[in-house]
Amino acid sequence: MSFRIDPRLPLTGEVRRILAEDIGKALAHLDAARSRPEQGLHKCRKRLKNARALLRLVRSGDETFCEMENQCYRNVAGLLAGPREATALIETIDRLAASFPTESAGDGLGAVRDRLIARQHELHEGTGLEAAIGAATAACEEGLKRIESLALPDQPEQAADVLAEGARITLRRARKALERAGSRGEANDFHDLRKAAKTHGMHLSLLGRLWPTPIKARRKAVDELGERLGDLHDVFVMRDLLEADDQPLGPPEDTKLLGKLLKRSEKQLKKACLAEAAELFGDSPKRSTRKLARKARDDLAAAPSPEDAAATAG
Repeated sequence: MSFRIDPRLPLTGEVRRILAEDIGKALAHLDAARSRPEQGLHKCRKRLKNARALLRLVRSGDETFCEMENQCYRNVAGLLAGPREATALIETIDRLAASFPTESAGDGLGAVRDRLIARQHELHEGTGLEAAIGAATAACEEGLKRIESLALPDQPEQAADVLAEGARITLRRARKALERAGSRGEANDFHDLRKAAKTHGMHLSLLGRLWPTPIKARRKAVDELGERLGDLHDVFVMRDLLEADDQPLGPPEDTKLLGKLLKRSEKQLKKACLAEAAELFGDSPKRSTRKLARKARDDLAAAPSPEDAAATAG
């Protein structure tokens, strides 16, 4: 099944279809997470992010439904955040070792990595993970039942306005986050930029048949920025753990090298992220989506009517 909105079909049906596919796959990944938590949880959270991006894209068409479902899947993702983060922190240690091979050649990160692996095993093997998977599964199953209550405008001009508004809001959010990250450089600013970039990347995929310019190069650049911002987020999380009073990563003699490499990595990643984000989100969001709205109206108007599409499908 395609995860792109087909302009030849009614918008309500397309969004229901894609949302059901995303939540259905999230449920499959939750089931797989019982035996392979590292992969299953990561893939499930990615599907939930896809679903939430779709809901943000069409929010203006049915605000009550989209706000309620977005909060639902945000809560589900929160249930799984701890175990997934435990794996991400181990991956961060490995990235630091690969990025600074000379400095880490003496296994100066080994003690910290061992503690993180032990923490991961504790989270993955305890009863808490099974309870979280169970609660997440129940919430997603209930969400599947509610999808049929979604009702969006299916007339071409109104549907086009809904899609353009959703894309514009995300681009505006990205630009504001970029401005804050450039002026203040706080972890929350880069986190907001990451979320907006990830959402925009998903919108590009959803609107692939409606976006006014070729999206392949832009989608690649957005994905690369999202990955880099994700690495930066993990560095911030690791730094907070390093500075915690209870020293969860170990005593200073075990974490001295880690602190040094985190500072260097943070500086490099911030610089790269700001430069890449400026290229992607420097234009006016209104100007960027004006062509989208116009093309969407034309493409949707050229599509068969809902009645004709239903007759063809039958």
